[in-house]
Amino acid sequence: MSLNTTLIRSLKAPPRPVWEEPPSKAGLTAKGGLLLLCCLGVLGPLWIVVVTSLSPKPVIDQVGGLVVIPRGITFINYTELLSGGQVSRAIMVSVGVTFFGTLFSMAVSVLGAYGLSRPGSLGHRYFLMTIMATMFFGAGLIPTYLLVQALGLTDTYLSLILPSAVSVFNVLVLRAFFMGISPELTESARIDGASDLRILLTVVMPLSRAVLAVISLFYAVGYWSAWFNASIYLSDQEMLPLQNVLIQLVQKGTEAPTGLQQAVHTGELSSLGLQMAVMVLALIPVAVASPFVQRHFKKGMLTGAIKG
Repeated sequence: MSLNTTLIRSLKAPPRPVWEEPPSKAGLTAKGGLLLLCCLGVLGPLWIVVVTSLSPKPVIDQVGGLVVIPRGITFINYTELLSGGQVSRAIMVSVGVTFFGTLFSMAVSVLGAYGLSRPGSLGHRYFLMTIMATMFFGAGLIPTYLLVQALGLTDTYLSLILPSAVSVFNVLVLRAFFMGISPELTESARIDGASDLRILLTVVMPLSRAVLAVISLFYAVGYWSAWFNASIYLSDQEMLPLQNVLIQLVQKGTEAPTGLQQAVHTGELSSLGLQMAVMVLALIPVAVASPFVQRHFKKGMLTGAIKG
């Protein structure tokens, strides 16, 4: 083997400790097979859901349920769902709650984490211990419901945001990342006359884009996937988000959203196809947003957690 070939292989391969033996072919084959099974376990059900949602009603009736091999493609389920009615309204509700809820949660979490990351701040240790206690002890469902009811938030969209607006875990991750920023940067800005708010906006946050992106995704996925608050705080069916409509379709056996029952009864649409289409609509935002934030996970989460 030539020196150039050895050098190229050493550059491509990650550094390996001298005491660690190179993996055998059997080990590499086993790892590859295990990864393939994991991918099939994740992508298989997703493939079936997407194919069933795109299959015509005669094909679904012919196979007697979920479709694995596509036999024709139609977008009638999606066009009917998005043409108006309960599902379209539920999508708009979920988008609005996710957008404004994420903005509010990030604003509160960033301000709280920055204050807790300053060791000399007033009541720093007391407030830190207090919010950490809420991770292990909670008031319970009934006191929380009574509080929301006393504040007049029932049957309002604020009940979908305020009760779960702040995650203590996310605040602690942000705090750990903020503490890892060099104090010389903040002190130099303070010498130049910058206030704490300006230091946060112009120094700390630009250096924390990775962790901010990850925590924003956590909050957005939480709001988009949330269904419990709507099930106990909302009684108006027109205010329900998409996840609650999906529960009504799948778990409670509702044939179709309001306005589509006639099409199902006349044979134009498949109830199962509509259910799968709603599932796909609920998965699309997370599937689209995750790849753009994926590259920030290692830097944002692991670095912040280690530095804390």
